[in-house]
Amino acid sequence: MPIQTQKGANTLFLLPTVLAEGTAAQVLSPQVTEVIGRLDYFFAEELRTARRFVSSLRLGRVIQDLTFYELNKKTPEADTLAQLRALPAGQDIGVLSEAGCPGVADPGAVAVRLAHELGMKVVPLVGPSSILLALMASGLSGQSFAFHGYLPIDKADRRKALISLEKEGKQHRQTQIFMETPFRNNHMLETILAACQPNTLLCVASNLTAPDEYIKTQTVQAWKNQKVDLHKQPTIFLLG
Repeated sequence: MPIQTQKGANTLFLLPTVLAEGTAAQVLSPQVTEVIGRLDYFFAEELRTARRFVSSLRLGRVIQDLTFYELNKKTPEADTLAQLRALPAGQDIGVLSEAGCPGVADPGAVAVRLAHELGMKVVPLVGPSSILLALMASGLSGQSFAFHGYLPIDKADRRKALISLEKEGKQHRQTQIFMETPFRNNHMLETILAACQPNTLLCVASNLTAPDEYIKTQTVQAWKNQKVDLHKQPTIFLLG
């Protein structure tokens, strides 16, 4: 059923995208494609990716007729504010995540905050979140958890951060969730195995929703006894 919006008012839709190519039919709700099919304006972290995603849905949209605004960590907030203010009356706009849910570990949160300040209606739509999917499948605590994004790149600083997260997690019985740039995943795993206690549980969740999805939870000691290659594989790490 189409989502009804107030006539003459502007609405900001939060539009999840796929985590793995070719999975739209399996992981996106009908509302997502219905809304994308009628929007003419979009915010996106990477314009080329966004255009390719909309085209892949085969909704009969002419990409050249759509307006895409770049919204990433380098985008001046004043530009995003001006773009929201310039929307014609009654024209809605969507925020497309690079992968997964916009506003969650995603620069789209800036547009959402500004939309609230402007009195716009904000509508989040259902879609895949690698963070929540990994947590669901980990077997670790879903009652108390924290997402920390990217840990320090420097090996010594990363080790200190991991030791601190491990300690915090055990004290509060809290699952600690973080990620790494795909080409540094193996280095992250090596540091986790070197820094954390043998009985600490570690979940590795890679390529979520893809045919080669890999999710496994076991102790740090058990991980030391096996070989896994995470190079260039989108991965979420969870400690518990």
